[in-house]
Amino acid sequence: MNLYTERHGLRRPIAHTSKISKEVYTLLLSICQKYYKNLTHIYQIQKHCSIVDQYYIEFDHSQFENRMAIKIPNILRDYYGHIAAPQHNDDYDQYSLIDLIEYVAKNIKDISEGWNNDHYKNYWYIRCLHTTKVFDDYRNEINEIFQESGLLFTLTSEKLIERIVENSPLSPAIETKVQQIEEYGTRELMKDAIALYKTPNPQARQDSVEKIWDAFERLKTYYTNLDKRDSANKVVNDMSDGQTEFSAIFNAEFRALTDIGNSFRIRHHETNKIDIIDNRHYDYFFNRCLSLIALAIQYLK
Repeated sequence: MNLYTERHGLRRPIAHTSKISKEVYTLLLSICQKYYKNLTHIYQIQKHCSIVDQYYIEFDHSQFENRMAIKIPNILRDYYGHIAAPQHNDDYDQYSLIDLIEYVAKNIKDISEGWNNDHYKNYWYIRCLHTTKVFDDYRNEINEIFQESGLLFTLTSEKLIERIVENSPLSPAIETKVQQIEEYGTRELMKDAIALYKTPNPQARQDSVEKIWDAFERLKTYYTNLDKRDSANKVVNDMSDGQTEFSAIFNAEFRALTDIGNSFRIRHHETNKIDIIDNRHYDYFFNRCLSLIALAIQYLK
């Protein structure tokens, strides 16, 4: 829905952020709570209506809360121990909320519900279905809040929360190419690196860079019938297509990335390695290495 100021360009651009504010936390939690009943196939309690002598099931909120205490122990709770939105100066772990959003997404199922009798309304029933069409509604509501608040996250069709990285060379086309790498080790390292890169938690940045540098080093030995130097030279020569100028560029980039991996605390953790403190530098290193690998894998035979 585009409002008047949006349609006429009178609104300031939304500031993009990875920080979930208290207000946005409250909105996202309310969406999760709205769909708790769609977890009744897991958390249910049987009730009996003595008026009509019939049994029916309800969502067991207590059982759900107890399970979440184990599954997502750091999620914010109120004085009574219930999952709650932050109030006043409450500290909260936004990544635990992301866990909850994912948990609901992965377990959500369709239900039918209503009064047992439209006239007498003896009890409200829930019937659990085996379909998951409701996930689309849930996903759309979550992503709408992400977009409107400028949060750099998205709930994917695979039911995972991924961060949105602006100005990144990573694309679906590159991910498809990665899936097609024939050498198992290189392919799995690249898949792990990309998955970690998309993870919302900033602590995964270091692991993503380490994995992609491992993939880069393994790429040098892609041709197992050659030693490491000759294998790396073949990769560069194929990329260059016999053009000396491009061969010089790619050789220089291979050496530069090797030096970065040896000098900074990426693959090695000795005290003389340069620490990477700013997460934006991790993104830079990841994308620089990815750009070279993404080009190289198009020439692998």
